[in-house]
Amino acid sequence: MKLPTSSSEWQEVASTFSTAWNFPNCLGALDGKRFLVIKPSNSGSEYFDYKSHNRVIMLALVDADYKFLYVDVGAQGRASDAGVWDRCNLRNTWKKISLRYQVMHHCLTQIYSHLM
Repeated sequence: MKLPTSSSEWQEVASTFSTAWNFPNCLGALDGKRFLVIKPSNSGSEYFDYKSHNRVIMLALVDADYKFLYVDVGAQGRASDAGVWDRCNLRNTWKKISLRYQVMHHCLTQIYSHLM
């Protein structure tokens, strides 16, 4: 698993998405998954979600070939998708990168507005 760090690496991800799936300028598929867990000691309702279960959330980014580029595991089950996105390292990394690569800025704006 390796998150692209250069403009050419991100362009390769976008090119593959365009060729394989007809999604131009796509930098990855981002989604979350909630996993059932045994309630951690002294956690109160931190992991208790809206479906009345204790869960941990995984947020993952994959390329067009379903290869993981980024994984964040451990957010509390009660957190919303936007809440997980706001606190993950990927968001901060993309904000820094988008300042250098304008093509990413538009994509990040669309992703963030979708999560809100």
